Amino acid sequence: MYDGRNIFTLQKKKLKYVQAVDRLKEKILSLNVKISEKDLLYSISLYKENNISKGEFIIKPGQYVKHWNFIISGCLCYYQVKDGQEKVLEFFEDNEFCTDLYAYLEEKPSNCYLKAMAETKILSVSKSDVEKSLNQSHELERFGRLSMQDSFIKAFRRISHLNTLSNEERYLRLLEKRPQLFQQVPQYLIASYLGITPVGLSKIRKRLSKSL
Repeated sequence: MYDGRNIFTLQKKKLKYVQAVDRLKEKILSLNVKISEKDLLYSISLYKENNISKGEFIIKPGQYVKHWNFIISGCLCYYQVKDGQEKVLEFFEDNEFCTDLYAYLEEKPSNCYLKAMAETKILSVSKSDVEKSLNQSHELERFGRLSMQDSFIKAFRRISHLNTLSNEERYLRLLEKRPQLFQQVPQYLIASYLGITPVGLSKIRKRLSKSL
């Protein structure tokens, strides 16, 4: 029996997938890799779309990390638990690659969590497929290296800010560069990411509001 609604739904899903793939394609090209259309399409074809519900974990401690992810939309929190407290290492948002890079590269069990803070859509590729693509061409090998380098640079930049900027400066920088985080993430996790206590964050916000 003809069902126009089912066809419409399938077309809509296909359009969303095409849009997601286009975002990944734009990200790859933004890394300034001179990659052929053939290699580009081959690399993209290895990614699979996944929808992650709010509160769902992609990675938990003890788990081997076997996927490299690209975020189409949403927010993931990468953190550890020490002395019963969540220590936020990073937030990953739209158009970013992410995984537990150390566990992924070293092939060791993770000691971190990667959790969706909102409804999140990702494109994921298995490590075995990544290795296939790296062997496909020099250009794809360079893309793989640069995408991981992006993650290393982001981690280094955060460490640098923790060591060189004041608590207030870190807060203001985060508010300027990533204001959407304050809509998606609880304040206590924002505080953890900034390296301060929730009380310290509250004091900063009150002090700044009085100066306006």
